[in-house]
Amino acid sequence: MARVHNFNAGPAALPLAALERAQRELLDFEGTGMSIIEHSHRGKAFEGVHDEALSLFRELLSIPDDYHVLFLQGGASHQFAMVPLNLLPPEKSADYVLTGGWSEKAYEEAGRIGTVRVAATTAEGKRFARIPRQSELSLDPNAAYVHITTNNTLFGTQWHDVPDTGDVPLVADMSSDFLWRPIDVRRYALIYAGAQKNIGPSGVTVVVARKDLVERSRKDIPKIFQYRTHAENNSLYNTPPTFAIYLVRNVLAIAKEQGGLPEIERKNRAKAALLYGTLDELSGFYKAPVERESRSVMNVVFRLPTEDLEKRFVAEAAKQGMVGLAGHRVTGGIRVSLYNAVELASVEVLVRFMKDFAKQSG
Repeated sequence: MARVHNFNAGPAALPLAALERAQRELLDFEGTGMSIIEHSHRGKAFEGVHDEALSLFRELLSIPDDYHVLFLQGGASHQFAMVPLNLLPPEKSADYVLTGGWSEKAYEEAGRIGTVRVAATTAEGKRFARIPRQSELSLDPNAAYVHITTNNTLFGTQWHDVPDTGDVPLVADMSSDFLWRPIDVRRYALIYAGAQKNIGPSGVTVVVARKDLVERSRKDIPKIFQYRTHAENNSLYNTPPTFAIYLVRNVLAIAKEQGGLPEIERKNRAKAALLYGTLDELSGFYKAPVERESRSVMNVVFRLPTEDLEKRFVAEAAKQGMVGLAGHRVTGGIRVSLYNAVELASVEVLVRFMKDFAKQSG
């Protein structure tokens, strides 16, 4: 079997060991005579998987006891609405920091539900090339919450420092960089992340929320949209995406075996350093548009001298087993996603290709 070098932005690469475990267990899960896909979500077999996944999240991130960990459906886009539905009362407003396309979508969705304001934006025309500095944040001390998107897959920028929001709860969409390194969960009131980047397959969303915030959230919305409902039912109020949660369990177990988040961060920084170092070395050919201090460790974007060269770059890379390198349709260019499951060896192959391509085309 030939595995490609997978640089897709999401759904993205998964650890091979997690997939191999699923392959071994697919037809007969732990001697039960059927697949985990076929098990009841209220049976003991799935209950064990579900609870192990929740426990691994708590262990890997050192999540305090006064936080809920929830498995929900609908992806981050669903959370764009669920956050303000729960946390934005009619008499208050919420602050949104705009650093890319997904933060703009979150802001627009919240505006359909309540009063929102832009606390900062780094838009330059239709592009975003940096993260705002603390001094640029115009924060309302009476806001219901402040919302940020920690990593921006389209434009390749990332928050490397947590903004100070004072007493106002900080809500973070971490869909594309959750679990890339250790974080201090207490700096956030609520974190949400679609699984399909670093955590597992598409279909499940992880929410980490302070219990007091959930308890005082709105009760005048449908029960299915209340965080409270899912917390009270251990994320089993309705049928969860069982196979997606099973694969999340596999991924988290591998992460623990490999040394946890400190070791994952070390590997991620090594991959990013190699790729950005190559871009800087070949800056006469490859142009990295992101401010150095805002460069994403997860999504590296760059341009070539012409769009024709970019198309040829993607096509020739694909012939050599490298996939997922075309930039987003909104931004164009090249995008290399370096999520946790992407190995350093794949980046080394890409870098050799980049040097050869620049030499032949420059």
